[in-house]
Order: sequence, then structure tokens, then C-alpha cells
Amino acid sequence: MQISAIIPVFNEEDHIIDAIESVSWADEIIVVDSFSTDKTLELAQSKGVKILQRAYQYSASQKNWAIPQAKYDWVFILDADERVNDSLKEEILKLKKETTIYDAFWIQRQNHFMGKKVRFSGWQGDKVIRLIRKEVCQYEDKKVHAEVICSGKVGRMKSPLMHYTFKSIAHYMEKWDRYSTWSAQDHLKNRPPHFFHFILKPAFRFFRDFILRGGFLDGKTGYIVCKLSSMGVFMRYVKIQEKLNQ
Repeated sequence: MQISAIIPVFNEEDHIIDAIESVSWADEIIVVDSFSTDKTLELAQSKGVKILQRAYQYSASQKNWAIPQAKYDWVFILDADERVNDSLKEEILKLKKETTIYDAFWIQRQNHFMGKKVRFSGWQGDKVIRLIRKEVCQYEDKKVHAEVICSGKVGRMKSPLMHYTFKSIAHYMEKWDRYSTWSAQDHLKNRPPHFFHFILKPAFRFFRDFILRGGFLDGKTGYIVCKLSSMGVFMRYVKIQEKLNQ
């Protein structure tokens, strides 16, 4: 099995070198740059990887465009803020030497926020399909939290993928604002939202993540994560209302 690694990026100068190095085991590394304005492209070029450029629309669109550009049938997709640790690397290297009955693999993500490992807060079940056979896999056409659709058999890796989702609160809020806009587009219907959507849905999201899913066990970091998540639900419906009012 030979594997192409794909890393979609935009202004990721803080992450790009570590991201590339964490997939150095791949037989091909492709950085898909959305015309970065910082040093991302220069740093990627210094590592001798293949560079492709395409204007960014949304994550699923970018990845679905990039996957067919890969040289090899198997593709590993890595976001710039993710890392393949040693245990996951060894598991993939072992898989490369074997014949598998699977066409894609789920990988658990270990999330970090504000320098802390988040064990609960609704993130404990976070998993993604990232190792795929490109002939039978593609991302669903959603702007937020799109997952891979695989017409074949899907297995599961034992080792987690590290996810460092936080660079600064300004960066996170910019991402949060963008994702709430995309989420509004995914959920947009002709019916306007009601007070249920503005009050109860955000409140239940916080209760679910902080109480039922153990966010309180993550301390202050857990409270912040759960509060931002509930605010994201609120903003989704505010933006739906704004769109319907236009």
C-alpha cells in the first residue's frame, strides 16, 4: 500500500512545518494552499512537497477537489492543526505492509484547547475518517462537519490523531464566526426560527456538553468549550433569521 498525504491550508505558518513532518512517512505529500498571505507557501516549499493552489470555498469542496490529484490510491487527509503521533504512525506503517479488507478508517481525535487536553465536554466521541481509498470515498457536500461517504467497508484505527484546535482566542473566534455562518447555510429553511431555537436549543447544548457529557470534569477549559459551543448554536439561528430577513 502506498499513501498520498493531503494537507489543506490557508495562512498556517504556525502549523505547516509540524504538519508536514508528522506525515513524513507518506509516499507523497501534497499541500493544497488557498493562496495564503503569510509564510505558509514559502515554508511548505522549503520541505520539498508538492504544492497545489485553489481558491477556498469550504472544507469538503477543497478536499473533494484535492483527493483525485493524489498519485496513489490510498489518501491520508490531515488538517494543518492535526498531528500524527508515533503510535498512529506505527499503526499506519504496519497497515502499509498488509492487505486490508477495508476501504477507509475511522480515527479518534484527541482534542486540545487553550493548551489543555479536553477529555470530555462533548468532544470525547470526536472521530473522523482520514485514511481512505479514493476510488470509493468522497466528502459529503456540507459546509460544516462534512464526513467521508464510503461505498466500501470502513474499519477503525486504534491510535488517536492529535488535534490542536486553538492558536489564540482571536483566531478561534474568527473560525467560530465562519463555522456558524456555514452551519446556518446548512440548516437554512424557509421557516424562520422561533424562541425555541434561540433559547432552548443553546441552553440544552450547554447542559448536554457540560453536565451530561462531563464538561465540568475539564474544569475552566471545559466550561469555555461548552459555552462557545452553545453560543455557536445561538449564532446559527441568528444568522438564519438574518438571511430570511434579507
